[in-house]
Amino acid sequence: MLRIAVQSKGRLYEETMKLLEEAGIKLDKAKRVLLLSAKDFPVEVLFLRDDDIPESVANGVADVGIVGENEYVEKGSKARLVKRLGFSKCRLSLAIPKDEDYESVAWFNGKTIATSYPEILKTYLAQRGVKADLHVITGSVEIAPGIGLADAIFDIVSSGSTLVSNQLKEVEVVMKSEALLIAHPSLSSDKQSILDELLFRFEAIQQAEGKKYVLLNAPKDKVDDIIEVLPGMKSPTVTSLANEEWVSVQSVIAEKHFWEIIGKLKSLGAESILVLPIEKMIL
Repeated sequence: MLRIAVQSKGRLYEETMKLLEEAGIKLDKAKRVLLLSAKDFPVEVLFLRDDDIPESVANGVADVGIVGENEYVEKGSKARLVKRLGFSKCRLSLAIPKDEDYESVAWFNGKTIATSYPEILKTYLAQRGVKADLHVITGSVEIAPGIGLADAIFDIVSSGSTLVSNQLKEVEVVMKSEALLIAHPSLSSDKQSILDELLFRFEAIQQAEGKKYVLLNAPKDKVDDIIEVLPGMKSPTVTSLANEEWVSVQSVIAEKHFWEIIGKLKSLGAESILVLPIEKMIL
């Protein structure tokens, strides 16, 4: 049995639960308990505060964990990084009152900065020769300048709307963060085998992200031109139709280039273009 530590609430919790569900890990989410076993896969999920996950994995309370990179770096955890998961992306930034003039990080010399991530900030400021006082708080860091508790803040930024609503502006991006899969430094062979299967499923899901499956009919004499537009993962699949002058072409395309590619296909005479979503992709 592999024990996975995940955040007990918040955006990272929601996206982690979605990933596990897509990977075939079925949990009864109606049961709000600390430890929950999967129905058809040898894993159990341990729900923790996000800042408790790195140390819980490092000391063996959990075998693996899904945690924000910000918490992993802040805690200096000895848990090993297994995989970047690509979701819950955000950044850790310095922000100051919007009416302040700002030219460089030297502005922070002698200032008080409110933050929940003192270790990351200490390292950043030290590397730039900046001396500031750090006021460590949890919760609503962004209100600190408005109530006179600090001159600036260092906190997570996603859309930036929270900064705007508190009359702040982002001036320095210190690090970018995303969800990470971390593991205990020395898993047993049985637990490593379960983790390997889990990784296989996660990678199949990630490979499918931003991809579309395209099936179309095309004139046989235009196949070479169409293949240049549809390179596919290795090469598009081309099959014969009852009408010997036409063929069926199947491929996978990146969604970000979707409309550009579809336009080129139509100009080459492609017809009956069918586009389908892809849930998993095994390479």
